[in-house]
Amino acid sequence: MKRIDNLPLPSLFFRVVLFVLCSLIVTTGVDANEKPSLLLAKKYQQNIDLDKYWVSEKYDGYRAYWNGQYLISRQGHRFAAPSWFTKSFPSQPLDGELWIDRQSFEQLASVVRREKPHLGWQKVKYMVFDSPSSQLTFTQRLDELKVTISKSKSPYLKLITQFKITTHDSLMSELTLRVDAGAEGLMLHRGDSYYHSGRTGDLLKLKPLQDAEARVLQHLEGKGKYESMLGALLVELPSGITFRLGTGFTDALRADPPAIGSVVTFQYTGLTQRGIPRFARFLRIRSDVRWQDMKNFSESL
Repeated sequence: MKRIDNLPLPSLFFRVVLFVLCSLIVTTGVDANEKPSLLLAKKYQQNIDLDKYWVSEKYDGYRAYWNGQYLISRQGHRFAAPSWFTKSFPSQPLDGELWIDRQSFEQLASVVRREKPHLGWQKVKYMVFDSPSSQLTFTQRLDELKVTISKSKSPYLKLITQFKITTHDSLMSELTLRVDAGAEGLMLHRGDSYYHSGRTGDLLKLKPLQDAEARVLQHLEGKGKYESMLGALLVELPSGITFRLGTGFTDALRADPPAIGSVVTFQYTGLTQRGIPRFARFLRIRSDVRWQDMKNFSESL
């Protein structure tokens, strides 16, 4: 049998086939729902040592993981970001939020949910808040990220500003100031913590209103002004509790309501004795999450 560089032809063929298969696995893994292992936040509780935390604005965007090649959603789906958008991104993994501006979530969704790259991405910024592969503490990771992002010189890559607040009253004042200006809330990140996956008190979220997710079970027809349109959604919480969600809808949404089976986010102010959200108000459709994940990982109401 003839040999090429001392390698038998059948063996060479086998290695070439193996190489091609491995390449396919590597390049298509992102699109195979391989969810990144991300750090998830718990809700802020007043009795913590604020001196140990960094504070930043909470951005109402799409969580995105940069793996050094692609931007990936929490569910493992690859965002169709144009090559010019990520051209100067660093090779190291990053954790951040795709964002346009305050009160612009729907505009952002119309850009990032499209399946092909397009010029709409010119409006988007990748707001970075962490470096998942680093073995340093969060305070040290911030210093590292400042250097990394400044070297990239990408107009689409921004480091989220982190600052210190030492008292609960000052924190509440900052929350009010930012929310009044259109922000969603605040995030608190423990400075001496290391990056790890899962929900943890090392990362906390603070909002003026509580919010949660529910699954749409049924469309309930409206009356009077909303006859032949949506009156309310019958929705289910991850706990299995069902209730009617009837406010917060535009006329356009009442004419074309969220699909049965879809996940929606709503805001509320506390719970009844039966565990039903008080003053629940529709906020938006959550196309970036799956219901089973909400049941597995969402904090119970």
